[in-house]
Amino acid sequence: MKKPINLTLSSEVLEEAKLLGINISKVCDAFLTDLVKKEKTRRWQIEHAEFISAYNKTIEKEGLPLDEWRTF
Repeated sequence: MKKPINLTLSSEVLEEAKLLGINISKVCDAFLTDLVKKEKTRRWQIEHAEFISAYNKTIEKEGLPLDEWRTF
């Protein structure tokens, strides 16, 4: 579902984008979607950094679980 919003953009860039046939809404939506995904990933990594570090140390020390049965 889409929601109309007010957005302030540089008038020069906006005019050039229109002349080039760029869909401003589509570009803004795609960029914001990507930015939100990256920020969520960054925050998840920070939130779970302690566990990931501990897990990696365990793997270094003990190897991967079930590693002895891997065929590749």
